[in-house]
Amino acid sequence: MTATRVGVFGLLGSGNLGNDGSLEAVLGYLRAAHPEASVDALCGGPEAVTARYRIPATRLHWYRGEYRTASRAGSIAGKGLGKVVDAFRTAAWVRRHDVVIVPGMGVLEATLPLRPWGFPYALFLLCASGRLFGTRVALVGVGAAPIENRPTRALVRWSARLAAYRSYRDTLSRDAMREMGVDTARDEVYPDLAFALPAPAAGGPRDAEGAPEGPGAVCVGVMAFHGGNADRARAEEIHARYLEGTTRFVRALAADGRPVRLVTGDGVDREVVDAILDAVRSPLVTAADATSLADLMTEMAAADTVVATRYHNLVCALKAGTPTLALSYAAKSDALMAGMGLGAYCHPAREVDADRLLAQFRSLEARSAELRRTLTERNATAARRLADQFTALTEALLPPPATAHAHAPHTDTTHALRETS
Repeated sequence: MTATRVGVFGLLGSGNLGNDGSLEAVLGYLRAAHPEASVDALCGGPEAVTARYRIPATRLHWYRGEYRTASRAGSIAGKGLGKVVDAFRTAAWVRRHDVVIVPGMGVLEATLPLRPWGFPYALFLLCASGRLFGTRVALVGVGAAPIENRPTRALVRWSARLAAYRSYRDTLSRDAMREMGVDTARDEVYPDLAFALPAPAAGGPRDAEGAPEGPGAVCVGVMAFHGGNADRARAEEIHARYLEGTTRFVRALAADGRPVRLVTGDGVDREVVDAILDAVRSPLVTAADATSLADLMTEMAAADTVVATRYHNLVCALKAGTPTLALSYAAKSDALMAGMGLGAYCHPAREVDADRLLAQFRSLEARSAELRRTLTERNATAARRLADQFTALTEALLPPPATAHAHAPHTDTTHALRETS
């Protein structure tokens, strides 16, 4: 029998732990349900993906300076040439596969600063190549949000239309794509893929409710937050306010004798950790060196409470079953918290008010036992729904090995190609 050729695509291996966690969940599914499949990646950090996940990987962009600001003639020319070269490179890679999976990630949103000719263009090349060569492209458990920038919105809309399969990590994402003109009538919503990762063991001595005995540590997930696409003119102001408010909150916790563990979700967040450590200068405040979502979950499982900004920091804390307060920068964070029963514990990342944040934090801790029980129940539901997601993906897109290379036009999959305009 001939092995099914499966590609995975995205900004993977580039330092964002949430993206890599989504990849890890999909690889776990493929290895368990389709061990015969041959898997490789087209991604941002091929060396890291190959080293960590033991699959062949190809660099997403021909031009290595794709995500650096181009200010000189040479770099501008390099970026322009790269767009042309990438069209051929992407098409050649897609053609070698039966199925390409985009594992989770916010690939259909622009809640953080994003240029249309960066990743949105790369995603469009992928989906267009899939349509051209009969390779089924699956957007699995992805995030989406309304997009104001017209070129970005057009690229995202066409990418979604050209995909053979779509599912979303929340209802807001599906609604956003419907509002952008995509037929979502047969698209499903499932929990974020990271909820399929193994749950960490609780660390340290615990009471009957599962909470740490004594004054447990507080895990604070920080982010190099500068607002979104619409906030570029105020980016530094937003960042300064976020950093000041978060630093004041951490200082207040340390003054109360609470150990604080700072964690990140992307390499760029380290500058915020360093700034807080330098400003607070307390032996109670330390920084974790997490290199995966599993590491983050372990840190958060050992904590009494979590306060976090990055979306996948929140996912890790909730998956670990630890009461969590979100410094929310987008509707996806609010939706996640509400879905896990903690909708009352969101605080705006653009306007961090340390005093109000402390009040919310104390309210959260007062309900710790109750919220731990709620999270246990919601995590069980998430696990069942993700089992349904992987079953649906198999039924829709992964053919028996003997027919894997037929590459006939596919017009009758569960989430078939529905739109041509």
